[in-house]
Amino acid sequence: MLLAWLALWSLASPAGAAVDIAFYSRELGGNNFPHAFVVLDGTLDATGERIHASYGFTAKAVTPALLFGSVAGEVIDESPRQVARSIRQFDLTLSDDQYRAVMAVVEEWRNRPQPSYNLNRRNCIHFVAALAAAAGVTVDYPRRLMKRPRSYLEHIRDLNPRLVAPR
Repeated sequence: MLLAWLALWSLASPAGAAVDIAFYSRELGGNNFPHAFVVLDGTLDATGERIHASYGFTAKAVTPALLFGSVAGEVIDESPRQVARSIRQFDLTLSDDQYRAVMAVVEEWRNRPQPSYNLNRRNCIHFVAALAAAAGVTVDYPRRLMKRPRSYLEHIRDLNPRLVAPR
């Protein structure tokens, strides 16, 4: 009886369920904001729910006002085209608890009072840093890197030897 119950339980639970979070960057230039973002892909262990989403944080309008202070910001989904033209810097597998922590950060940034984007204090790099921290990654905020998406994510990779660049 115990063997039959174990066999049924193993069929009911998702095999190999996990959600991966990948951190991307692209170089500055042009109207291709945000320059740092994440892609989530996989299946939640607890529910079997399929996850495929991307999140970046950017100014609602890219204008010279960005240079002078805070402006309206928004969390956006990246298009497959933008993902394809970006560089995957590193990824890791999230537990369900880490996934929920990451999504809580996404919602926090999505619901911030406006104006919420600031080139110096709350840009796309600050956003992905907060997501990385929620996922259990060690982060810091060196001022010289907070406008350099690729360099910042490489720095985070250096701080966390378990993170490796995809081949």
